[in-house]
Amino acid sequence: MVNPFSVPTASADRRIWLHVGTLLEGSSPTAVRDAHVVYDATRILFVGTEGTRPPADVLNPGQTTPDVAAPDATLLPGLIEAHAHLFLEGGELDFDRRAAYLEQSPAQLLAAAQPRLEQLVTLGITAVRDAGDKDGVGLALSRQYKSAGRPLMPYLDSPGAALHHEGRYGKFMGGSIEAHGSIEACVASRVAEGADRIKLLPTGIINFQRGLVTAKPQMDTAEVTAIVAAANSHGRQTFAHASGDTGIDHAIDGGVDSIEHGFFLRDDQLAKLRDRQIAWVPTFAPVQLQVDHAGRFGWDEPVVSNLRRILDNHARTLVKAHEMGVLIIAGSDAGSCGVSHGLGFIFELELMERAGLPAPAILHAATGVSAGRLDYADLIGRIAVDHRPRMILSAAPVLTSVAHLRAPKTVIFDHHVRVHDRTFSDSGL
Repeated sequence: MVNPFSVPTASADRRIWLHVGTLLEGSSPTAVRDAHVVYDATRILFVGTEGTRPPADVLNPGQTTPDVAAPDATLLPGLIEAHAHLFLEGGELDFDRRAAYLEQSPAQLLAAAQPRLEQLVTLGITAVRDAGDKDGVGLALSRQYKSAGRPLMPYLDSPGAALHHEGRYGKFMGGSIEAHGSIEACVASRVAEGADRIKLLPTGIINFQRGLVTAKPQMDTAEVTAIVAAANSHGRQTFAHASGDTGIDHAIDGGVDSIEHGFFLRDDQLAKLRDRQIAWVPTFAPVQLQVDHAGRFGWDEPVVSNLRRILDNHARTLVKAHEMGVLIIAGSDAGSCGVSHGLGFIFELELMERAGLPAPAILHAATGVSAGRLDYADLIGRIAVDHRPRMILSAAPVLTSVAHLRAPKTVIFDHHVRVHDRTFSDSGL
């Protein structure tokens, strides 16, 4: 691939100096101008704005000019996909093929997931919070990321199997609490397996025919509280699949760290999220794709009307949450039917913009807010001293519209430089 900015490769001994016109550094949605950034293969050494040049001691010996001078370009942190199921192939829309895919062994599912990882980096997605599977695929990928000599892959952590009750929603991606006898034993088993955080399923999913979450929550507030306490005793955060206002009440009052999906959130619940610093990951993409491919899914006009109503309400809630100061984090639920890894995440960001959020706020949700709230093991999501050098350099006006993330861009990932200058197929993603 042609590198439009000719960014050299960093190493332990070779530092790279970038001079860009615009920097979104990740601590806020406000960009700064005329920025200088210096980094080596493992960390950012200097960040200067408003023309502040780096001192000689952070540069290569004798260096007096930047390696890259890009006055019309924007530099931003690599994107963080905060909700993806890497064991699933999201781009596949054929139901029979999806069912056959899930019949594969855990080893085969892991082998199918591997090729997605470098493509994610090339697309600018430099970190993924996996949202769980019952076959250990996410845990295996998390261990791989932590290993010496790993291949090029995003930062990755995983909860392993999500927690649910026997006979209730979640069997395809989780394991039952009942199999372990107690909540504490179940959480301890996940931690022993290597879970980086604990995922729980307090609710089921939306009944599209009714346009509501019709099943009663499968966990009450006391159970959620017990799961959170057990997770915290092992130093783990929690995240909760939760839609429907009653189930969301249980998750919020139980003290989880983030609400995933959150369809039918009420205004008073938004206030609780804000006040308790509980993050919200809205995941528009799976429901939007039910509308976009309604014929394939067999939905008639009443169901499509329900779906549009749900999405319109979700959009209004997102804008209100933003105005109220709720911590909004971007995640696509990639792996869901039609939501491909990587491309589906960019689509999710576009849907957030369609809902009414400005591009800088969306990019902040996909970088600094995520890194700040979800406590990843690596220093990522910001362009700041001592953080990992994982960044996107783009000549396109990404602060005007997140759709410009689809334009050619250069991705810096430690000592790697990748250029996204072609269209990816959904196949395999």
